Amino acid sequence: MKNCILHVTISIAILSFAFGQSSAQQNSENSKSEQEVRQIIEKFRLALVKGDVLTLQQIWANDYVFVNPSGEVLTKEQRLANIRSGATKLEAINQQEDTKIRVYQNSAVSTSRETVKGHYSGQPNSGQYRITSVWVKNSEGWQLVSTQMIPVAPSKPGAD
Repeated sequence: MKNCILHVTISIAILSFAFGQSSAQQNSENSKSEQEVRQIIEKFRLALVKGDVLTLQQIWANDYVFVNPSGEVLTKEQRLANIRSGATKLEAINQQEDTKIRVYQNSAVSTSRETVKGHYSGQPNSGQYRITSVWVKNSEGWQLVSTQMIPVAPSKPGAD
């Protein structure tokens, strides 16, 4: 009986250690993935401001979907056409708070608040926006599959 209890105790200890390592390894992998996503977000911002179509083609997945501040849904090809024609031209994108990134194995969701100055689909759309993006890691690296921009309403005095 003592041998059985000893065996069970050792087994539990070994399993706990193994699962603890697995959890630590997952946290390490998520941290690495988060840093990779932060780097691609910065590359994405620069490409948007520069109108760098080649970089955007690589970053946007083939089935990329963008919901612009007016609520219109645009595909990758429509967005690229708008950038090529000048209908979408961004002068500046300034981050207003830290981008939050949540990693789920080979996907990630980023949320941020940014001030954007420029035009989307030929319409002026400067102001502050809450932006949610979905990223997926595949054989080509991290790619953007969806973005939604929502205007942030100006705060009203005494609204607290």
